[in-house]
Amino acid sequence: MNTLRSALTRTVGSSSRQALAQPARRAAAQVPRRGYAVKREQVFRDKANVGPVSWTSAVIFIATGFGLYFYFESEKAKVQKRKQDEMAAKSIGRPNIGGPFQLVNSDGSPYTEQNLRGHWTLIYFGFTNCPDICPEELDKMGEAVDKVGSDEVLPLFVSVDPARDSPEQVKKYIKDFHPRLVGLTGDYDAIKRACKSYRVYFSTPPNAKPTDDYLVDHSIFFYLMDPLGQFVDAFGKATTADEVADKVRTAMGKWEAAGGNVAAGLPVKV
Repeated sequence: MNTLRSALTRTVGSSSRQALAQPARRAAAQVPRRGYAVKREQVFRDKANVGPVSWTSAVIFIATGFGLYFYFESEKAKVQKRKQDEMAAKSIGRPNIGGPFQLVNSDGSPYTEQNLRGHWTLIYFGFTNCPDICPEELDKMGEAVDKVGSDEVLPLFVSVDPARDSPEQVKKYIKDFHPRLVGLTGDYDAIKRACKSYRVYFSTPPNAKPTDDYLVDHSIFFYLMDPLGQFVDAFGKATTADEVADKVRTAMGKWEAAGGNVAAGLPVKV
């Protein structure tokens, strides 16, 4: 009897526990797993904020942007430095000789520094009544032009005696020298400005008359100017025609090696 009572007690107890456990399990199943849902929602939000690009891609993109920025800044600095070096190379050791002038040629036509562009110019300042030095230097200059053997070299004579050197007088005078020699003159102020541009000294009296008897003291060297009108070299009385020709050829060779008139933006002769 006792044995039957114990068995019944165990059966009833087990059934009661099972009955109580089933609602609890159903309740637990009905409770949402909030932590997992919140985590999934946060992941979705993160992806929405980042977009289709991952954080790794974003970091690489930003790093690349900074790299390109510093690269272009470095290249910009190099270009600026190169331009400064080129300007320094042009100015260091090169006298400020040459510049604008407004004169007339032996035909009375206007002649300015623009007429010299594209030419290599040998330019001498003197006067037609000069007894010896001017003729000697003009002869040497013409000989050097022939030795160079190029039509690109223009010999030029500029009078520093406006009172006596009219266009007609200059035209008569230059016939005794190189056939391509160009002669220029002008009034006193125009010649003074030209001499100032080319750093040439002359002592012609400002109020001199054509009938006055006087000599003119002046610089006795001549210049070599490049096709842009920039100073290249100066030749004194002691320099020979061969030396002048050699230096002209050397300058022309360097000019062509650097691109010549095309690189300088000057018209090219056909």
